[in-house]
Amino acid sequence: MEPITGFAAGVPFTALPPEGVAGPAPLVVAWHMLDAPRSDAAFAAALPMAGVPAWRVYLGMPFCGARMVNGTMDAGLELVRRDSLRAYTDRMISGAAEEFPAALAALCEQLPVAPGPIDLVGGSLGGGVALLTLARGVVPVRAAALVNPAIRARSVVGLIEKMTEQPYPWDAEANAVADRLDFVARAGEIGDRARVLVVSGELDFPQFRADAGALVHALRAHGADAEVVTVPDLAHPLAEEPGIEPAPQLPIAKTVDDILTEWFTR
Repeated sequence: MEPITGFAAGVPFTALPPEGVAGPAPLVVAWHMLDAPRSDAAFAAALPMAGVPAWRVYLGMPFCGARMVNGTMDAGLELVRRDSLRAYTDRMISGAAEEFPAALAALCEQLPVAPGPIDLVGGSLGGGVALLTLARGVVPVRAAALVNPAIRARSVVGLIEKMTEQPYPWDAEANAVADRLDFVARAGEIGDRARVLVVSGELDFPQFRADAGALVHALRAHGADAEVVTVPDLAHPLAEEPGIEPAPQLPIAKTVDDILTEWFTR
């Protein structure tokens, strides 16, 4: 079946209908990466999870996809230059999480979604959105799968520091923001609300890989059913550049897609 595209409370989405399901079906909501694939449509093409008997709905992050300014990612890059923590990381993660409840309500009006807890998927910064949604506890969640997720804002800022060779000007306000977006430290707020799978690329950024293990350890300490799966040969992105339009699924993305499909159906 062809993807369904539209807007839910102003948030662009790409929805993939469940195959062979008559009537309302469960809902999986996904947030894309800011690396490739960096739009809802491109993320849906990279990780379609076709074998999951549920609606898979991919939401666009701020300044991405249909919300790009002048058809480019330049506005997002300007946020990185302005302030990689407050203007970029926090604005992307917190902004997407804050607009989600209204978008979810609109999706439930537009699509034949079954009532009950939903599932979440997030890649990179989109993983931070899924984790913040879990920590807030506003939306009931059954399970969440995170792919090379941004688990600690300090790790994201550190990565940008290395790329730009510019130190970040930390102050008290910035540290407070980073604490709020540190989901290892906030694992107790997530607790056993949902089963959690972390898919970590063997070639992902070293700090992201370390954070993945630390998150699973912390979640288990708070009673969560959490596990980490390391994928050989997987770096951070899941698609080739530019990663904005849907593209043929790469073999390494197919490997991740199979892991998510098996885990959610199980």
